[in-house]
Amino acid sequence: MVDKSAMLYIIADMNTTQSVTALERKIEKIRQALSALGPIHPGSASLQYQVCGRPGCRCAHPRRPQRHGPYHKLSYVHQGKPVCRFVRADCAKELLKRLAAFKRFRRLVDQWVELSIQRGHIEFFGPRPPTPPTVPVANTKERRT
Repeated sequence: MVDKSAMLYIIADMNTTQSVTALERKIEKIRQALSALGPIHPGSASLQYQVCGRPGCRCAHPRRPQRHGPYHKLSYVHQGKPVCRFVRADCAKELLKRLAAFKRFRRLVDQWVELSIQRGHIEFFGPRPPTPPTVPVANTKERRT
């Protein structure tokens, strides 16, 4: 006759193995998506308008100032330092693609971390094997008379 706790452990172990396998399949899909990303760049892009301050310029008009621009500006933090750069207009479209790819990269990595935590939870904190039943051990010492 099979012990009920041992049977429950076998069923739980099968579910755990299937869960880990399913998590590994999801992680593999994430790896493939990461390898297909291409160039990435952190940050955000904005349009900036400038005032040059030269007297008589259209940006210094007293009633209807017309600022210069728009200029594409990239802002990001790298190694704890803020970076701002102006980007040529002919490169702005490619930069926006790289920024979108970086956001996708971050989402995929976050998903990978979440799945890894789930796997660790199953592997490290999941059901434990049942403890074998304790059988009284006969006294093996011989009595001397």
